[in-house]
Amino acid sequence: MKRFDRSARGRKPGASAPSGRRGAPGADEAARPLARVETLTIAEVGARGDAQAEGPDGPIYVPYALPGERITARVSGDRGALVEVLEPSPERQAPACRHFGTCGGCQLQQWREAAVLAWKHDQVVKAFARRGIDTPVDPIIDATAGGRRRAAFHAVRTGRSVRFGFMARGSASLVPVSECPALAPALAAALPALQEIAAAFAPARGEITMPTLLTETGLDVSIKGAGRATDVPAAALEGAAALLDRLDVARLSFAEEPFLVRRTPRVAIGRAQVAPPPGAFLQATKAGEEALAALALAAVAGAKRTADLFCGVGTFALRLAETAEVLAVEGDAAMLAALSAAADATSGALKTITTQRRDLLRTPISALELKHCDAVVFDPPRSGARQQAEQIAKSKVERVAAVACDPATLARDVRVLVDAGFAITRITPVDQFRWSPHIEIVAALQR
Repeated sequence: MKRFDRSARGRKPGASAPSGRRGAPGADEAARPLARVETLTIAEVGARGDAQAEGPDGPIYVPYALPGERITARVSGDRGALVEVLEPSPERQAPACRHFGTCGGCQLQQWREAAVLAWKHDQVVKAFARRGIDTPVDPIIDATAGGRRRAAFHAVRTGRSVRFGFMARGSASLVPVSECPALAPALAAALPALQEIAAAFAPARGEITMPTLLTETGLDVSIKGAGRATDVPAAALEGAAALLDRLDVARLSFAEEPFLVRRTPRVAIGRAQVAPPPGAFLQATKAGEEALAALALAAVAGAKRTADLFCGVGTFALRLAETAEVLAVEGDAAMLAALSAAADATSGALKTITTQRRDLLRTPISALELKHCDAVVFDPPRSGARQQAEQIAKSKVERVAAVACDPATLARDVRVLVDAGFAITRITPVDQFRWSPHIEIVAALQR
């Protein structure tokens, strides 16, 4: 019999949040009216990371429990708060972080990693099966090595002090953190420095968010919620410069406008060196980016002209251009500019990259516009890109690499392509979100 003791070893049954994302339903259980204590047997872990038990009126979701466990939980409606593990799973382990259970990113630290990887693989299989697609799924690639290089921290001033950390699971509460084993070591080591920056610039009221990226030339820190760079008093400039020098921060920006630049932040993408704009999106881990890129490039190998849709700063485009001409389309002008500058700086080492700014969710590239392309790579937001998939389906494109961070929306979009005559040649999950339910996937298709 195992009491679910939140004080044991200082570790708590929740999630350390490298991304600042809010967790699955069932969070903030203490704020819910607790109707009853029930004994439950856990059947499975659902797609969002919560365990599920069958109740009289349908599933009951209980965070931090594991398949096969017999537990007691305080149940209110379809949500339960774990009280005690009566019969623990052999796959249960001690969490790696003292903040697990209060901050909101790592829902699965209590589960052995081999079991988590198997579960993530199964989520991809199930998502495609629900769309009527019965296809083999490659073993999952573990790309968590090196830790996360980007995170969104939060800070709020309370009196004379500033609380700095991550958001609680499913809550507006901020959880101060002193460690985060999901982060790259250099980023985790910078937590005290980031707290100093938060203390220097947090406004008297309101919360700030600090998207932070570990680049090859240092930390790139943005502050959102404290106004624009022009709002910072001139008198604070000297002190801010001294602070960044002491903390060795490459760049500090406000509302995505550079405020102080000591060194230009740079990341290597293929043969190019990219200077990402403040707050730019990059894959969570370097290993994850390289794994996704290798799979996408293999899927469209041999193409002479490839469209990279939702291209960002060029994660795929700059690599594709080593062997093919590329049409790179993205809605964010600053990211497109960074891509173009990086390509130009390679001194002719890459083939032509033509950039186009467009909101592809509103106005997808049409089948007619793809007439000169023989391959497409697309990597949309979590909501997917059904309309864009429909245009690809109508085109003469022969090869597609569909990249996604949500198995369900990927399966939906791939179904569109399959119905148009594409065949799936490979589906590969990639895990770059350690202790989280999130998964990246690359689907390779050809006519």
